[in-house]
Amino acid sequence: MRITVFGTGYVGLVQGAVLAEVGHDVLCVDVDAAKIEGLKAGRIPIYEPGLEDVVKKNHAEGRLTFTTDAAEGVAHGRILFIAVGTPPDEDGSADLSYVLGVAGTIAGAMEEPKVVVTKSTVPVGTADKVAARLMEGLGARQRADLSFEVVSNPEFLKEGAAVADCMRPDRIVIGTGSAEAEEMLREVYAPFNRNHDRIIVMDVRSAELTKYAANCMLATKISFMNEIAGLAERLGADVEMVRQGIGSDPRIGWHFIYPGAGYGGSCFPKDVKALIATARASGFEPAVLAAVEDRNDAQKRVLFDKIAAHYGGDLKGKVFALWGLAFKPNTDDMREASSRVLIADLLAEGATVRCYDPVAGGEARRLFERYQGVHIADSAMSAVEGCDALAIVTEWREFRSPDFPALRAKLAAPVIFDGRNLYDPAVTKAQGFEYFPIGRRA
Repeated sequence: MRITVFGTGYVGLVQGAVLAEVGHDVLCVDVDAAKIEGLKAGRIPIYEPGLEDVVKKNHAEGRLTFTTDAAEGVAHGRILFIAVGTPPDEDGSADLSYVLGVAGTIAGAMEEPKVVVTKSTVPVGTADKVAARLMEGLGARQRADLSFEVVSNPEFLKEGAAVADCMRPDRIVIGTGSAEAEEMLREVYAPFNRNHDRIIVMDVRSAELTKYAANCMLATKISFMNEIAGLAERLGADVEMVRQGIGSDPRIGWHFIYPGAGYGGSCFPKDVKALIATARASGFEPAVLAAVEDRNDAQKRVLFDKIAAHYGGDLKGKVFALWGLAFKPNTDDMREASSRVLIADLLAEGATVRCYDPVAGGEARRLFERYQGVHIADSAMSAVEGCDALAIVTEWREFRSPDFPALRAKLAAPVIFDGRNLYDPAVTKAQGFEYFPIGRRA
């Protein structure tokens, strides 16, 4: 099937590449000419495991192409996916200007019936706004005779595993009241639906809410566990033992119950804020979601609080090593990352920071190029050279089993602040370190 994807960010590029991988003819459209030229040349603008190979292969074989010409994109696809950004507005609500801008572009160029699919994460009611923008644009062209359907098809991809998630989805949510549109989306997703039916069809508004509800539920689990970690420290309990005790309950499960330095990224913070804003706009106070956001904001400062307490509040002139800058492993995404909060707090107290991340170093250099107190190292061990302490912010695999004697020799003092609970407190103690994890008995 001929498919057009508007937007070549995390969602659009992954979705387009994977749809091409199963045989569809996919054209990706973006207004960023440099990005499009880079993609044509095989340069991938984001770090996502497996994505580069899929993009290059399908582009070489002619199933995946790129353009800045929106009219070409509209003409190409029977189905048009909107996968552009929905950044938070000042009040936390989702900014729909890019989504509605694409809808206006489609209305200005379409010459035959289309199925328009909102793939971006959008608030409840967005499909209605997209339909209104399409009708307005077609009416201005005196082409109200052209029919269209607007479908909600939210993504459920995890950064760092997006290609795998897209190739092997655990569910495919389709929000539509149109039998014809449903049939076309079933055809699109048939290659992913062979073993058993993963497709869940519902009304459009329920599909839009499902995406937010899923992310907010996961964010809630994280914030709840972080709250339990804080309580465990004060009660003399060990949150790792608690995690094992509750994770074994199948009603709770093992996922998203690891305490740490707070969640970040492009999804959870934005989506929690957006659903809070949507709820309040409807006259409903989302007490649980507001608490989730408050807990996460506070959790991003827990590591700094531990550092400040250890040094009696005097951090001026001290040098700290940070391992991990991305908001999670297997990505270079530093949006809303806990590392950014910690770095800002340390700099504000007169400290210097030496950072290392296996992938996000380039992004960190861009973000902190004007800050004299931030240095980006090329390796984990070079980052810790002569530092007063090490703080671990992102749980990259290469940090899990360090050479402790070598690490101790490199540091000016054997102190570790672990924002991801990577190590056994007994092991670090035996290696001669002062160890400060989250919610554990050190």
